[in-house]
Amino acid sequence: MAENPRMIVILGPTASGKSALAMSLAEKWGAEILSVDSMQVYRGMDIGTAKPTVSERRRVRHHLIDLVDPNESFAVSEFVTRADAVIADAAQRGVRLIVTGGTPLYYKALFEGLFEGPGADVEIRTRLNEQPLEQLYDRLTRIDPESASRIHRNDRKRLVRALEVFELTGRPISSFQSDWSRGQMRHQADWYGLMWEKDELNRRINLRVKQMIESGWLDETRDLLQRFGQLSKTASEATGYQELIDVLTGKASLDDAVEQIKIATRQLARRQMKWFRRWSQVRWLNGNDPLPMLLDSIQEQIKERL
Repeated sequence: MAENPRMIVILGPTASGKSALAMSLAEKWGAEILSVDSMQVYRGMDIGTAKPTVSERRRVRHHLIDLVDPNESFAVSEFVTRADAVIADAAQRGVRLIVTGGTPLYYKALFEGLFEGPGADVEIRTRLNEQPLEQLYDRLTRIDPESASRIHRNDRKRLVRALEVFELTGRPISSFQSDWSRGQMRHQADWYGLMWEKDELNRRINLRVKQMIESGWLDETRDLLQRFGQLSKTASEATGYQELIDVLTGKASLDDAVEQIKIATRQLARRQMKWFRRWSQVRWLNGNDPLPMLLDSIQEQIKERL
């Protein structure tokens, strides 16, 4: 392998098989894996975040997993700082990195840079947070339809931030983000994505949620509450944990929670793909192809580039 080989990005929606493909590539090439996952940074949140197993982490070195406790916050800026250091170290050692995970904002920040925007305004945020979600979303749709198409109507945090930026600057947040994305890539990589038919991906998601529950996800959540009291604001955004906390506190039945987790995970997959499809550099592969075929396809495309 050449010195300082280019990174390989493997992305795709949740349950698409990107982790298995990344593991196979890493083992085949003697590479290491850089996790781009905002929830796998939390210690103890293993089953619900589909974190690589202890055995997998012995076989292949993984970076940026288990960085903080789940009662701590973790910002995207901290991720970029740590990821930059991992990339620099791997380049110095001449080791290829396989970059994989499911957090689009982390990819964007790592490769295109952080959009800082104006600082927070407590008075504006307080006022906006007192308004119903429907009112916030309708207003954003009128002033910034591009952002409204990307932000889920129940995502209060991002709705409030988008409206806050507009009130502070008179410009929609999407215009700043457009400026942000015109720059050069901060790191060079070959990008590959796994594409699935909607119905097949939904079946995979439903099956994975079922397997996670059977593997002890509820017990894991109970243990986290016993050890840390509560999850931080950022950790609690991990799909499924709040639903299971509601089970443990008697607010919901397990059956109802499982169905809500399946729905939330399918919604997450759709949001991920909306982001990923915007990146023209991604070469899409059929996720349903056998793993050896996917490996060969990536290897052949890399040879052609060289």
